[in-house]
Amino acid sequence: MKKIILIGPVYPYRGGISHYTGLMYRELSKHYDVEMLSYKMQYPKILFKKEQRDYKNDSFKIDETNFMINTANPFNIIRTANYIKKKKPDMVIIQWWHPYFAPCYFLLAKFMGKQNLTFVCHNVFPHERFPLDKKLTRLTLKNGKHFIVHAKEEEAELRQIMPNPDCRVTPHPSYNAFCFEHMTKAQARERLGLSMDEKVLLFFGFVRPYKGLKHLIAAMPKIKEQLGNVKLLIVGEFGNAEYKEGYVSQIKHLALSSPGLEADVIINDGYMPDREVEKYFAACDMVVLPYESATQSGIVQIAYGFGKPVTVTNVGGLPDVVSDGRTGYVAPPQDEKALAEAVVRYFAEDKEAEFTGNIAAEAYRFSWERMGEVVEQWI
Repeated sequence: MKKIILIGPVYPYRGGISHYTGLMYRELSKHYDVEMLSYKMQYPKILFKKEQRDYKNDSFKIDETNFMINTANPFNIIRTANYIKKKKPDMVIIQWWHPYFAPCYFLLAKFMGKQNLTFVCHNVFPHERFPLDKKLTRLTLKNGKHFIVHAKEEEAELRQIMPNPDCRVTPHPSYNAFCFEHMTKAQARERLGLSMDEKVLLFFGFVRPYKGLKHLIAAMPKIKEQLGNVKLLIVGEFGNAEYKEGYVSQIKHLALSSPGLEADVIINDGYMPDREVEKYFAACDMVVLPYESATQSGIVQIAYGFGKPVTVTNVGGLPDVVSDGRTGYVAPPQDEKALAEAVVRYFAEDKEAEFTGNIAAEAYRFSWERMGEVVEQWI
C-alpha cells in the first residue's frame, strides 16, 4: 500500500482547516497508508493570543496523530524533515494558508530531500496582505510538485509566482460531518427558542471586516419590510468587545427606523464547538456570506452538508461553488439592496424544496471521494 504523510492542523486545533485536514485524512486512509503529522506548537502565543485548541469536541480526532512539529524551531523542523525522509513516503501533502508557515515549510522541503510534495492551498496569499507575503509564499511553494486549490482566483494567484504549476482546481468538499444528531428544523429551533413561522438567516464563522457582516446588517431593515417575521443569527467569534460593539451600535442605529430590529438580530459571540454547530444550520432557512473579498469558504460547504441554500457575493471562489438560482444566489459585493433582494426572492418564490433537491444532486461534485481522485492521479 502506498504511503502518504499528511501535514497540517488537526484536532484539538480549532478552525476550518483543522476540520478539513481531519476529513482529508479519513478519505485518503481508505486507499493509502496515511500518517498524520501535526504541530506541538502551531503559533507562538505572542503572535496568536487566543486559545488555539479545543478539547471539548473530539469528533474530528485522528488517532495516533504525531504532534511533532514546532513551527518556530529550526532544529525541530530539520529533525522532522529527516524523520519524513526515512519514511520514504510516496507523497507528502502540506496544508498551506498563511506565509507565517513559510520558514517552517521551506526548511522542511529542503531537508527532507526530493519528495512528491503537494500543497493544498486554502489561500495562496493571506486575506490581510502584508509586505513580503508574496516573496515568502513564492519561496515556499516553489518547492511543491503539485497544487490543489479550490477557486479559479487562487489558481490565478498561484500563476503570479510560478510560471506553469501542476495545479488542479477542485471545489471545496462539503462538511457534512457536523450532522451528529440529524436534527430536524423543528428540533433545532426548539433548542434555540425560535418558532417555525419565523424566517431564519444565518451568518456563521469568525467575524472579520472582509466578511462584510455590516452589509448584511444594513440589508436587514429592507428584508424585514418585505418578509415580516425574520431573524438573523450571527454566530461567531468577534475577537474583542470593542470590535463587536461597532456592530451592536449599527444595529441600534438602524432600529431607530426599523422597530424590532434589535430583537430580530441575535448575536452569539464566541467560538462554536463542533457539536454545537448543527443546531444553527439545522434551524436556519438560508446561510448568508456577504463577503467583500474571499478565496473560498468552508461555510458554504457546511451549509451544503445540511442541505441549506446560500446567498453569497460575487467575490473570489464563492461564485464557483454556488449555482445562481439553483443552490443559492450570487449578489454583487457591498450592495445591501441586491443582497436583500436575493434573500427576499428565495422566500417569495418558495424555493426551499427546489434548492434542497439541487444541492443533493450536486453532492458528488463536493464529495471527499472526488478529492481522493485528484490525489490519486499524482501518487
